[in-house]
Amino acid sequence: MICPTGISTSKYNLAFVGWRDKTRNGYGTDFWLIAGLGNPGKKYEDTRHNMGFMTADVLAERWSVNFADRKGLAMLGKSTMNLDGRTIKFFLAKPLTYMNDSGNAVASISAYYQIESDHIVVIHDDMDLEFGRIKVKAGGSAGGHNGIKSIDRSLGTPKYARVRMGVGHSKRGAHAHDNTVNWVLGGFGPDQRKQLPEFLADGADAAEGIIFHGLAKTQEKFNGR
Repeated sequence: MICPTGISTSKYNLAFVGWRDKTRNGYGTDFWLIAGLGNPGKKYEDTRHNMGFMTADVLAERWSVNFADRKGLAMLGKSTMNLDGRTIKFFLAKPLTYMNDSGNAVASISAYYQIESDHIVVIHDDMDLEFGRIKVKAGGSAGGHNGIKSIDRSLGTPKYARVRMGVGHSKRGAHAHDNTVNWVLGGFGPDQRKQLPEFLADGADAAEGIIFHGLAKTQEKFNGR
């Protein structure tokens, strides 16, 4: 059984074995992979831990991505982005492995389609940032985020781009762990719900910025806000 906050009591053993796509030829360094992290299932919709899923949905709407369930590993689709006179091909994924095994999905997709880590963007919630703040980075610490820890392990490197979407922090104290679980699996208040569409759009912009303008320029735009 997998706890959606990142406490694993069993091991997923999922891969793209058996999935054959006749259009595979031509994938590789030309393609980017954007992965929005979250937990599958209706009970987790619109929770703080699903910021990555929600931002991925914004990107899917912008770029007409049609998701399909790939053997329970991920909802996956592909499309092209057209910005600033350039066209970029990309995959968009929402792992179905629950948060703590996100790496199984990301690593399997990147290996199957020969996408290197410098062409991977991961979007996730971050309690170290206040709601509405975005920070972009590549490499470094997972910051206690179990989905990122899983991806680091599965890829064998932390050197991929991340869009950190702030959700604020739970109350600290004697019941800090329980408070954290309840916080990330909780929903947004009325004021935050009003701000959420713009926040998600900014997160989608940040992912696009990394791909089209590079990490440094995207950091300049978002990290100082």
